Amino acid sequence: MTRNNEDGKSPSKSFITGAVALAFLLIGYQTAVFIHRAATLKILSSSPDTVYVAVRTAGNDGPSTTSGSSADSPSGGQVPPSGYRTGAIHSRGTNGNYSRKEEVKERFSERQCENFRFDPNTATIDELRRLGFSLRQAEAIDNYRSKGGRFRRKSDFAKSYVVEDSVFRRLEPYIDIPRIDLNKADSAQFETLPGIGSYFASRMVEYRKKLGGYSYPEQLMDIYHFDREKYDALKDLVEIATPPRPFALWTLPLDSLKAHPYIRTYTAAKAIILFRENNPASALTVSNLAEAGIIDRESASKLERCALVSP
Repeated sequence: MTRNNEDGKSPSKSFITGAVALAFLLIGYQTAVFIHRAATLKILSSSPDTVYVAVRTAGNDGPSTTSGSSADSPSGGQVPPSGYRTGAIHSRGTNGNYSRKEEVKERFSERQCENFRFDPNTATIDELRRLGFSLRQAEAIDNYRSKGGRFRRKSDFAKSYVVEDSVFRRLEPYIDIPRIDLNKADSAQFETLPGIGSYFASRMVEYRKKLGGYSYPEQLMDIYHFDREKYDALKDLVEIATPPRPFALWTLPLDSLKAHPYIRTYTAAKAIILFRENNPASALTVSNLAEAGIIDRESASKLERCALVSP
């Protein structure tokens, strides 16, 4: 026998045992797959857990309520005792398997994905699910937001671990994250911007009051220590949707002129009043104020970009 095995004329006992074991493993695997598929199909085809409650009507004896599973419903063939009426109550946790059923349905059921414009910072769980996210994914996004997280840009939403690349590519054209209106936002909204804490948020509101409203976003860099790097980090997240209050440069009194950030001094404010009193309306321009040396060139270039009341 040993010689035959060595010559390859007949299989060894260990080979035969291994082959039989492998065959049983394959049969067991196929059986498990079949049972799993059958169980999954049954869950997908079943209705949510339902409790049917039979309530005693007036004038009848007997227990006040009886309950059972969906198999106890009238459609299942079980008739409530005489003098009872039935009502259905759908309830999570009725038999401890509802969450598991929902998980299986969530995983194997085909969801109809919709495409519509949405803000990932405000979309409800139901809207996120309509967009194609599973319940767990939608809840993860909502949990991130509830803890103070915010998607400032589309790219931030793409970085979320529950947003797959293929899903983001489909949804990217529909993502609509509103920019912050510099003339309408409060300090709390400004604090959501990158690099802006409570200090700069309050300075942004304070400077807006002095200007009578921002005329262009670059005015943020007039704020002390608000440099180009800080501005570049948020310039795509802000806008001026609400127009500022036009500055009545040619009619305001001295104190009001002096309070403007681009005029500032009593001397400049007084000179503007003298200039407008001694020149025709056609000569009342910011560039002429700079030519006359009343305000410096840098301040004049900034003032020219502001909303001004015509003379």
